[in-house]
Amino acid sequence: MMPAHEPMRPAAVAGHYSSPDLESRVLAALVAAEKNPDQLRPEDLTAIDEFHVRGAAATQELAAALEPAPGLLVLDVGCGLGGASRYLSRLLDCHVIGVDQSSDYCHVARMLSERLGMSDRVAYLQADALELPFGDAAFDLVWIQHLSMNIEDKPKLYREIRRVLKPGGRLAFYEILAGPGGEVHFPVPWARDPSASFLASQEDLRRLLTEEGFQPLFWQDVTKDGLEWFRRRQQKSREGGASPFGLHLLLGEGFPAMAGNQLRNLEEGRITLVEAVFQVPPDN
Repeated sequence: MMPAHEPMRPAAVAGHYSSPDLESRVLAALVAAEKNPDQLRPEDLTAIDEFHVRGAAATQELAAALEPAPGLLVLDVGCGLGGASRYLSRLLDCHVIGVDQSSDYCHVARMLSERLGMSDRVAYLQADALELPFGDAAFDLVWIQHLSMNIEDKPKLYREIRRVLKPGGRLAFYEILAGPGGEVHFPVPWARDPSASFLASQEDLRRLLTEEGFQPLFWQDVTKDGLEWFRRRQQKSREGGASPFGLHLLLGEGFPAMAGNQLRNLEEGRITLVEAVFQVPPDN
């Protein structure tokens, strides 16, 4: 029998990322951080629009594992506020479509892109990662950072991604995965409790992607790098206090506890971090 809380799981994920007044808070925080919202540079936003462990450095590292080619059509699934999609657009000279289940995040992603003068190169829409609103073989690259831990039906997720990729297209991802250290301590940045958290192990994810027809090109465990990054951030926070412009704008007053548990989960081996690139087999 299905557990009684099962129907609430999508609602738990949506509720975790709901932030209806996010635009006004982001703009106010920019001013408080002595940044001009009308004269933004991409680097002004990295404290919030790279919503994953190691921030912009992780985005740049994963992008370096790709083979850059101009003119690609890229889909950023779980795009958040659009930092990675804007970086890819500049790096690869390409058009990027970002999708996220949070309408609040998509709204702010569009606002920030307009202020950066990038609306002609990036677009954002609310969409379910399990039912992407695109035709078959539409994209050259699908990009994911910290998404799968909120997705329970992972086979459906990767089937859907494979569907929208062209033959020879690539899936690049940076994910939080289950480690050998036991159950996760909550709350964490992706979930306030287990109802919104669905971690796969590294072994299970590799097996699942192979079963769905993907071919591995690159796989790198970056857990140690993530742990060192979190320790530096925690130390900096203790020494200098909280910045007005940071991820607490997205996750609210509970963010310090989430960050503390994220560090503890990394230290105790309860989660791991992986960067990888897989490919859909080319047509023969």
